[in-house]
Amino acid sequence: MDRRSFTKLALSGLAFSFLADSAGRAAPLGEMQPQPAVPPAPRPASTGPLATQPYAQLLERAKAALDQHGHMFTLRDRVALADFNAPSRELRFHVVDLIGGQTSSYLVAHGRGSDPEHSGWLQSFSNEPNSMASSSGAFKTCEIYEGQHGRAMRLAGLDPQNNNAEMRAIVVHGADYVSENHIATWGKIGRSEGCFALARHMLPQFIGLMGPGRLLYADKIVGIAA
Repeated sequence: MDRRSFTKLALSGLAFSFLADSAGRAAPLGEMQPQPAVPPAPRPASTGPLATQPYAQLLERAKAALDQHGHMFTLRDRVALADFNAPSRELRFHVVDLIGGQTSSYLVAHGRGSDPEHSGWLQSFSNEPNSMASSSGAFKTCEIYEGQHGRAMRLAGLDPQNNNAEMRAIVVHGADYVSENHIATWGKIGRSEGCFALARHMLPQFIGLMGPGRLLYADKIVGIAA
């Protein structure tokens, strides 16, 4: 890609899709089209390639959450899914394009309170302050800011089981303990204090795709084999 083309992509927010490497993978999202006044209706997840993905049931729950909290979202083109049925060594954090069907996937940490023995598997959720656990349910992505972890994105919990997210400072941020090297050494990534922690070099891509005003949905669906 020549410099002029990359600059054009960067200005449209699409250059992020060329930056993925071993800690995440991204599918090209195609040419950006002008945003209509009314967001287009998402493609149903019950048909097509998305229906065959391990996170298909989680995506259905996310779509239901979009409808339930519809007044909170004007941006319905993409959602992020934290599939905590999978172990932390797997790419289990997915940004799904509901219009075109493409997916970008990342490593993501769960909270130490959700995995006290550090098994690499999320055992439970909590909404309690100081629990250092992950919470389930629907979140709205909010402002991007510079904090103790560097660049980060705030989250607002929309459900009873995660409505303390802002009080608990549950955000999306980068962390050194989320990496392929950490997996090679320990067989898993490290744990957060309840935040959605990504590999530092993948955070700009994730923020570029999601931005403020979209749905992030997290859960572990009982009965699905990991």
